[in-house]
Amino acid sequence: MRRAQQGDVAAFEALYRMHAPAVFALCRRMLGDEQQARELLQDVFVRAWERLPSFRGDSSLATWLHRLGVNVVLERMRSTKREASRRADASEDSLGRSTETDADTRMDLESALATLAPGARQVFLLHDVYGYSHDEIASIVGIAPATARVQLWRARRALMRIIEL
Repeated sequence: MRRAQQGDVAAFEALYRMHAPAVFALCRRMLGDEQQARELLQDVFVRAWERLPSFRGDSSLATWLHRLGVNVVLERMRSTKREASRRADASEDSLGRSTETDADTRMDLESALATLAPGARQVFLLHDVYGYSHDEIASIVGIAPATARVQLWRARRALMRIIEL
């Protein structure tokens, strides 16, 4: 670990071989797409290489890489969401009507999720979409399990209000 922090490429390669399977599994689980997971695995380890000198060891390397992986995946998801939103905006006709689906019958979960507070949205996605437990979420996000439960409850309540409108 210390050698890798000092720029030893061989030491970093050993860390990569040791931790890549778990990080890949995390990315695949969150994305549901093996190809995207492979791409993001590389992104995670590029960031790890860049940030390894500042790794203080407050948590285990595996935990640090796990959190880094979650952040990289969530960034990709936000980016994908923005691109989808731009495409949806472009698909509306000059009167603001959707050319793909009747706007009255369409439920836009992405828009509903965007209204949630960032913490509630993150906990909702990690728990209800990706299947993480409250304890796992607490470890990933750096909050107490009880806080994760409260944020999930708030997110669900807010989404139900939006759906009922």
